[in-house]
Amino acid sequence: MNEYTYEEIETGHIESFTVTITEEMMDSFCAITGDTNPLHCDGEYAGSKGYRGRVVYGMLTGSLLSTLAGVYLPGKRSLIQEVTIKFAKPVYIGDTLTVEGVVEEKNDTFSLLMIKATIRNSSGEKVCRAKMQVGVNG
Repeated sequence: MNEYTYEEIETGHIESFTVTITEEMMDSFCAITGDTNPLHCDGEYAGSKGYRGRVVYGMLTGSLLSTLAGVYLPGKRSLIQEVTIKFAKPVYIGDTLTVEGVVEEKNDTFSLLMIKATIRNSSGEKVCRAKMQVGVNG
């Protein structure tokens, strides 16, 4: 876990990590949220709608942005204040995703970072993009 202070982070700072989406992650997300939409829970149903299998919950993919801020950029001292997110392509079980954030702006008055985040699949396709406003405590 990174422990960057606000002063240690410069505009242009980049952090990234990879994660592979598993069936267990999907099942846990379903149990936590109660979202039983068959597009996410029934591979046969999803296939009948033109998808190649169960579609990963968009908010499961989006939740990786919390990991980006809370573990990597800035890490331990982070507090997410705002996220604007767009889902560009479906994600599937077994996909390996690369989550990357780059600091676009700093607000010295409030110790805030404006982070541009992207999530790409193993083919390099953007599956998600986001703008994050993250406070840095201490």
